[in-house]
Amino acid sequence: MYHDDKHLVKLVLSGETEAFGLLVARYQDRLFTAMVHVARSRSEAEDVVQEAMVQAYTKLASFQAESSFYTWLYRIAFNQAMTIRRKREPLTSIDESRYGSQHEPVATSTAVDGPMLQSEQAALVHRAIATLADEFRTVLVMREIDGFDYEQISQILDLPVGTVRSRLHRARLQLRDQLKQLLADESGE
Repeated sequence: MYHDDKHLVKLVLSGETEAFGLLVARYQDRLFTAMVHVARSRSEAEDVVQEAMVQAYTKLASFQAESSFYTWLYRIAFNQAMTIRRKREPLTSIDESRYGSQHEPVATSTAVDGPMLQSEQAALVHRAIATLADEFRTVLVMREIDGFDYEQISQILDLPVGTVRSRLHRARLQLRDQLKQLLADESGE
């Protein structure tokens, strides 16, 4: 039987704690995928999502349903990721923060087919995104990858909608410039 998020929250608050398991099952994979982009590490994203779920359960009574449950949960996870980042920030080298720590796959054949080309293009875009400053990368990922609208991003980041629009515009411009530079570097220009 399908229950909407608000109904599941009411069930949990009335003592039916197993209903929280349905919320976790509904959103943990989506949240993990989003947090990989925010945290820049799969293992850190796992920790963030786990902690976010625990915090969401303990703070469930504070959920006001003014936004969707996922938006509320995302904000908890995002704040957790930022807390972890602030604690580890001095340990990040300039090269690592600029280029990310992901290893690029190396083609072993001379034939390039569609899926390989798409994979290489995706890797290039991810490298370019990784070079953006946090404030720009965050809004870009939330809008283009996570699919949040401006109002949701505004709520999650506690920013005016105009600031979200401005940062997104600047992020897109910087991403375009980074992609141009990476393409030029790869072609040897």
